[in-house]
Amino acid sequence: MVKKMPLKNRIREKIIILDGATGTELQKRGMTAGVCPEIWCLKNPDIISDVHAGYRDAGADIVYTATFGANRIKLSQYGSYDVVEINRELTLLARRAVGTDVLLAGDICSTERFVRPFGDLDFEEAIDVYKEQVKGLLEGGVDLFVIETMMDIQETRAALIAVKELTDKFTIVTMTYEENGRTLNGTDPVTALITLQSLGANAVGCNCCTGPEEMTGLIEAMKPWATIPLVAKPNAGMPELVDGKTVFSMGADTFASFGADFVSKGVNLIGGCCGTTPDHIRMLKESVAGRKPVLPVRDSISAVSSARASAIFEGERPLSIVGERINPTGKKALQQELLEGRMSIVRTMAKEQEKFGASLLDVNMGMPGIDEKETMLDVIGNLSVAFDLPLVIDSSNIDVMEAALRLYPGRALINSISGESEKLIRLLPVAAKYGAMFILLPLADGDIPETAEKRKKIIEDVFKKAAALGFTKSDIVIDGLVMAASSNFKAPAETLKTIEWSSDVFGANTIVGLSNVSFGMPERKWLNAAFLAMAVSKGLTMAIANPGVEELVNTKLAGDVLAGRDMDASKYISHFSQMSTKVKQEDAPSHKAPEDEMFQSILEGNREDIERLLSVAMDSGMDAQRMVDESMIPAITEVGALFDRREYFLPQLIACAETMKKGIAFLVPWLGDSKLEKKQKGVIIIATVKGDVHDIGKNIVALMLRNHGFEVVDLGKDVSAEIIIREAVRLKPSVIGLSALMTTTMVNMKEVIELAQRESLDCKFMVGGAVVTKAYAKSISAHYAKDGVEAVRVVEKLNAFSTDSYGE
Repeated sequence: MVKKMPLKNRIREKIIILDGATGTELQKRGMTAGVCPEIWCLKNPDIISDVHAGYRDAGADIVYTATFGANRIKLSQYGSYDVVEINRELTLLARRAVGTDVLLAGDICSTERFVRPFGDLDFEEAIDVYKEQVKGLLEGGVDLFVIETMMDIQETRAALIAVKELTDKFTIVTMTYEENGRTLNGTDPVTALITLQSLGANAVGCNCCTGPEEMTGLIEAMKPWATIPLVAKPNAGMPELVDGKTVFSMGADTFASFGADFVSKGVNLIGGCCGTTPDHIRMLKESVAGRKPVLPVRDSISAVSSARASAIFEGERPLSIVGERINPTGKKALQQELLEGRMSIVRTMAKEQEKFGASLLDVNMGMPGIDEKETMLDVIGNLSVAFDLPLVIDSSNIDVMEAALRLYPGRALINSISGESEKLIRLLPVAAKYGAMFILLPLADGDIPETAEKRKKIIEDVFKKAAALGFTKSDIVIDGLVMAASSNFKAPAETLKTIEWSSDVFGANTIVGLSNVSFGMPERKWLNAAFLAMAVSKGLTMAIANPGVEELVNTKLAGDVLAGRDMDASKYISHFSQMSTKVKQEDAPSHKAPEDEMFQSILEGNREDIERLLSVAMDSGMDAQRMVDESMIPAITEVGALFDRREYFLPQLIACAETMKKGIAFLVPWLGDSKLEKKQKGVIIIATVKGDVHDIGKNIVALMLRNHGFEVVDLGKDVSAEIIIREAVRLKPSVIGLSALMTTTMVNMKEVIELAQRESLDCKFMVGGAVVTKAYAKSISAHYAKDGVEAVRVVEKLNAFSTDSYGE
């Protein structure tokens, strides 16, 4: 029996079979669009019990509770309910259905709100929302938890923290990936894995959105870096419209035929998502029976991550530069901006360091006169939205460090933890809780060791305490402790000895604060470059430095070649063949023309400065309409192009669009409706169709259209065909946009269009949503837009030309 052996042990012996779809099975049994699935299940206990029992009988080792959307935020869309009670009762109902021989997983999913720093839902509120659901599932007696179908890494972190702060039960986390191999918010599977396994997930993987063939590639990408089991729950192919109904056409035999491939690629737990049935699960179980699971190939990994990228420090990889410039020490312009609560210089410094090749960004906000914790959180939020580079959290204040690690949407590197008592007692457990890597600084209470031998002793003592909390050598980066050569000319040699021992004997990654070596000396760049080359030869992994210093970068590139870290000298050759000229860096942004600053502000999503920049431009005599036409519209158009090329992702798109919106709102008194060209461009009605309560995509479309000068009337979500057409008759829109996220509700788009035709309404239709395809749009005589950026282009085209060519 499955429960007689702990799941962690069971996974080592066999492939664990998960259940299949719940939603599509309930729809077959009478659940209609627009109802709350969880409440419907409580009102129809025999039906949901039959679904659960069907998967048990099909051979599932783990069955999910029917609590997919049973969190406070989603339930509130249907009325006022007791969240704890609903989760408890649905869990008890599931237990009665499957008995005690099958493990019961408490199912948790998205609130469908974006979480800070990517949205307006406060991070702590998100954790509280999930804790409420977790309490109900625990009261019902779940054996483990599953957090599934997640699109936002920050919301996923909130759910995982909520579970881990209430229980130590096994927790599975699966995210859903688009065709481009990233989540809606731009997270790739390896980055998600690094973030979630370090935060305490017991198994990680993917579910929904794709069929089995596409999902095997995601698993294959994750496996080399996984320290925990991997999970896959693909759909039964992609949805199709057949006789007015949405169906998943992949049969059980075809679905099951991918089982062996999944196992060979490294899946340890496998089941099905949308469209799968007990037959799919039964045949899948048969297809993997007797196959030996491929266990994780590593116990630890030296890697950090942001929301959209990761940096791995293993093997013969090039030296990583940690950009040092986001630090107010000695930077008066930055200090003044931070006192004013502004972030322009921080963004400029981040952008420059990213451009010049930094692998990570060190963030230090230690200065008098500001709230260091709140400023640190604001900077983390700004950088996480606008930039991909992982962050190094740098503070001597443990409370600041803890708050930063909790909010940071990735796996951070801490700068630093020493042998000082307070750091070991207070900070080391915090680092362990949030799964951070940390820089081990070989200092002890009241002691700055001058020799490598003394530093080795501190390193070993600190690591012993860290290991007791679960850290491995892969989780630490040893600071060689660079001292100024000007005060002790033997000091650099001791640092080099420390680096060599740490790398070759102790077996850990290493780092130095490079510029310390030249303090108090003339022409410091030459000492820094020479010392860097010497440190690389001893095995140095990272250097905290200014990546904009040409001598430093050239030395790094040359050192990587000579140390065998740059395969075929490709990076070295690329760098010098381009012969790029680097602009001189300043603490404050260089002066630009007002129109260029406005353009850049929108391009970077700089909401805090847009009104000030517009005001400055107006004071200089610029016309408001000119600002819109020559700076703002071109900027938001470029944002769309960056989004199309997948250089920008949803967080950046939203930030830029909101900056544009804020700027337009500021200029309205000087523009007026006629100048905004709303009448010329026409009215656009948008709505999420009847039965569908999802509106994230619709809201983004509305925001983008408004930014391009359209008058958008947003009717909201779960809107009937009759209301949409009634408003269309009254407002006479040029285009009606319809959104749907669910396969069961997208068929209602056709109802709206047919009603419009019966009413002889003269307008065009645009449709979109996660399950909507170009082929489906064409079949209902509508035009298709995959996202907010494409929606603008489609509407612009429909307004400019009359066409009967649908599906474009």
